[in-house]
Amino acid sequence: MASMDSIVAGVSPTGLNQIDLSSSDLQRLASLVKQACTDSGFFYVINHGISQDLMDELFSQSRQFFDLPLTEKMKLLRNAKNRGYSPLFDQTLDPPNQKKGDYREGYFLGVDVPEYDPNAQKPHFGPNVWPSEDILPGWRQTMQEYHSQALNVAKLVARIIAIALDLEADFFEKPEIFGEPIADLRLLHYEGVVFDPSEGIYGTGAHTDFGFLTLLATDAVSGLQICKNKDAKPQIWEYVPPMKGAFIVNIGDMLERWSNCIFRSTLHRVIGNGQERYSVPFFMTPNHDCLVQCLPTCTSEENPPKFPPVLCQTYLSQRLGDILADLKEYKREGE
Repeated sequence: MASMDSIVAGVSPTGLNQIDLSSSDLQRLASLVKQACTDSGFFYVINHGISQDLMDELFSQSRQFFDLPLTEKMKLLRNAKNRGYSPLFDQTLDPPNQKKGDYREGYFLGVDVPEYDPNAQKPHFGPNVWPSEDILPGWRQTMQEYHSQALNVAKLVARIIAIALDLEADFFEKPEIFGEPIADLRLLHYEGVVFDPSEGIYGTGAHTDFGFLTLLATDAVSGLQICKNKDAKPQIWEYVPPMKGAFIVNIGDMLERWSNCIFRSTLHRVIGNGQERYSVPFFMTPNHDCLVQCLPTCTSEENPPKFPPVLCQTYLSQRLGDILADLKEYKREGE
């Protein structure tokens, strides 16, 4: 955890603002969020209420899964609903600059909806793929508990974002927005290799997130970089160091679109230095049928809406289709 001086100041040693969720001064927090989202789109969230014991168990269970033999992990291969194991190079987030794909493996989880539930027919809802309790005892329970608590934190951050956008604090809590949100959890593992951008080898290629916001939990190994000005030549990349007990939070393209580009979705990537690394991003996105259109406080005669309205599920499906690899090759290898 950062020192008390930096917490009071609201700024981390790296220059990113810290949002202390234990504070009752919502206007102060909203001011810090607004500053962050118009500058880098990234900030830290501290004192979020998730215990360190649960965070430690989350990373322990993540390591146990990735330590399994590849043959076992391939039995849980990512399905059409984007749930399950994601092998090395399964995604390519920066095709023009990547030689093969993202040099990482992952495990994808979402809101766990049984097949018989009508919501399971929606593109981003459905049953999760769970490892056997015999192989990984307690794994499912840990992931479900963390998913539930991370969603609560994301909703608290959304309230502060609403105030920062001059909206009512509960604006995003409307049933048609976050009544049944798309909430996805990713366990990510980067092998202990050196990633060389000059050779097109990245842990995660440069990209912006698609949804509303992302809560990122990491181990103590650095690797995340952000580029505040994607149009700069050459691009300038800065490390965002991990902070024990804190989330690194960034806003996604959907919120940038919603805010009429007042808030920024910023390019980021992962570069490795030879150390094994684990991270757990949690992505919160509105309901499937939420209509994303310019917020009333983000438009004027001088700044008319830059994007047409779009349904959340339509937007996500288009974006995901651009990055997910064809699984046929992986299925043959796993059979």
